[in-house]
Amino acid sequence: MSNQILSVENLSVSFKTEDGIVRAVSGLSYSVSAGKTLAVVGESGSGKSVSSLAVMGLLSGSKVNITGEVHFDGKQLIGASPEEVRALRGEDMAMIFQDPLSALHPFYRISAQLIEAVQVHRNLSNDEAEKLAGKMLDRVGIPSVDRVLRAYPHELSGGMRQRVMIAMALINEPKLLIADEPTTALDVTVQAQILELLRNLQNDFNTAIVLITHDLGVVADMSDEVIVMYGGSAVEHAPVRELFYSPQMPYTWGLLDSIPQISGTDDRLEPIPGSPPSLINVPAGCVFAPRCIHKSEVGERCSTEYPELLSVGVDHQARCHLSTQQRNSIRPAKASP
Repeated sequence: MSNQILSVENLSVSFKTEDGIVRAVSGLSYSVSAGKTLAVVGESGSGKSVSSLAVMGLLSGSKVNITGEVHFDGKQLIGASPEEVRALRGEDMAMIFQDPLSALHPFYRISAQLIEAVQVHRNLSNDEAEKLAGKMLDRVGIPSVDRVLRAYPHELSGGMRQRVMIAMALINEPKLLIADEPTTALDVTVQAQILELLRNLQNDFNTAIVLITHDLGVVADMSDEVIVMYGGSAVEHAPVRELFYSPQMPYTWGLLDSIPQISGTDDRLEPIPGSPPSLINVPAGCVFAPRCIHKSEVGERCSTEYPELLSVGVDHQARCHLSTQQRNSIRPAKASP
């Protein structure tokens, strides 16, 4: 695709620890195009954030091993020098971190941090950079821009800090934005405002967005495609409507069944039994098998054979040993409205 911004092929990330090798990401592949949003969902520890840190070149050291290919706007990032990746990071690709209070420097005013974000990549004076920073803060809906520029991060509310982070990420108009849980710890009203802001800014800049979240309501509202991750691997990948109306993997069924429904019934939520696996001792066969209530329908394959990520529909892939007939009998597809 000519407008493809990011292409990840067979990305794997592991860490050496005293307890053993942590296989945080295994064989992850996806792509995202300009103006589109790809959501990456899954429980904590599934590899969502680590995969994006690898894309951004923020994992380094002798204890980290990264393999695979990451092509950003035609450039191969795995194996590129730190200087090459650093030149792209903040200008052509940017990231919004989960906790803005930790991501912003506590000792510097907001103006100094935004000015630095500009001057690292552009030859602008302090006055020119501060003027641009003020315009960007205004664009993300921050009132009293002059006061916020003079403020320290701890003097701002959580929603204001998140808006500052979005302004910092988009101030150089990047082609790719990775948003790691951008609405975590924000109240519902502020969440809606932040999501609307991201949507409007994406329309303005034609930015490709990788949205990391555990909130399937956010996924339904924001994304074009969805990757479901479990145990470091992608277990389902589909267009957003296809995923919600015709999910094909038991783990995805569990995620969807754990969402409260406003239906007026007394149906209880059905949590997924058990806990996510240790990424040091990943189970043999299907990683989800120890928690899957349908493995008896397949037999020993779930415990011994690692399932491939296979096509189960148009642009729809799932990693499961259940046959199409078995999946359809267990969970018939809903009619899309």
